[in-house]
Amino acid sequence: MAVVASRKSVMTLFSGATDMHSHRVRIVLAEKGITFDEVDVDPTKPPEDLLELNPYGGVPTLVDRDLVLYDSQVIMEYLDERFPHPPLMPVDPVSRAQSRMTMSRIRRDWDSLVDRINAGGKDKTKAVKELRESLTVVAPIFEQKPFFLSDEFSLLDCAVAPILWRLPEYGIELPAQAKPMQKYAQRLFAMESFRTSLTESEREIGEG
Repeated sequence: MAVVASRKSVMTLFSGATDMHSHRVRIVLAEKGITFDEVDVDPTKPPEDLLELNPYGGVPTLVDRDLVLYDSQVIMEYLDERFPHPPLMPVDPVSRAQSRMTMSRIRRDWDSLVDRINAGGKDKTKAVKELRESLTVVAPIFEQKPFFLSDEFSLLDCAVAPILWRLPEYGIELPAQAKPMQKYAQRLFAMESFRTSLTESEREIGEG
């Protein structure tokens, strides 16, 4: 995926074509219009240069000059601080802490279920059911604001959007009572930055 923008500094992102965490970082990069070189990584055969940079050999891994980061949330917050416009985190310390707590809950509650789904096996069916129920329970929250607990697009939306985009792949169809979340998802999916962030493989996931 070639990304062209007006930024002078070029970063390198080692990314997985269908990796949810890499997708989150790509949304942030697209929203901020940051130029970057993307290296598509086969998770079963990580390249030698990635292994030299990241001891875990995983994605996403961001290289910015001498800095190497390989945790999606750390990368997202770093990008937001280095390229402050448009801001994707609240300015005041209390709101920033609340945002980080919500991000932590997303990782603990939803990411863990996605990991179980992707792992397959006997636990997959149960994890699919739990994720569907969890999303349905919180759906009314998305009636209150145009974005996740906010009037403005934020890192929380960057974290949630890749999960919602992959629901068809997981075999999850949200029930009628989750309509607020469905409308929220449609708003996110229509954003130019979201469309730009998608790899060809991800387009097939959501549109196939």
